[in-house]
Amino acid sequence: MRLPVLLSALALLAACSQPAEAPADATAPAPAEAAAGSTAEPMMPADAPPQEEAIAPSEASSTACEVERGSEAAIELASRCTRVSPASHPPCNPANPCQMIQDEIDRACAMYGPGETKPAECTA
Repeated sequence: MRLPVLLSALALLAACSQPAEAPADATAPAPAEAAAGSTAEPMMPADAPPQEEAIAPSEASSTACEVERGSEAAIELASRCTRVSPASHPPCNPANPCQMIQDEIDRACAMYGPGETKPAECTA
């Protein structure tokens, strides 16, 4: 009486198991070999968010604002930036290029409408 139950349980278990892997194609490289010999960009998942383009060195200075304008001026610019930027992690850091900090100030100040009063940091 228990034998039919045991056989049907085994049949169900066998139906749920993973199928055997197909033999590897002799002409296709193994995943480790493909990764080692490939110089192409890694593939991104289809649902991955778009990646930002890197700014070319000729487009923006990579010199720290502290070096470019001096420590005091860089700290003041970064402080102005922090006071107006609504970003959760703005680029308002004296170690960043001065142009990057000023661009964030400009971006934040541009968000005010025509009838709104801009903070004093926007006109400084």
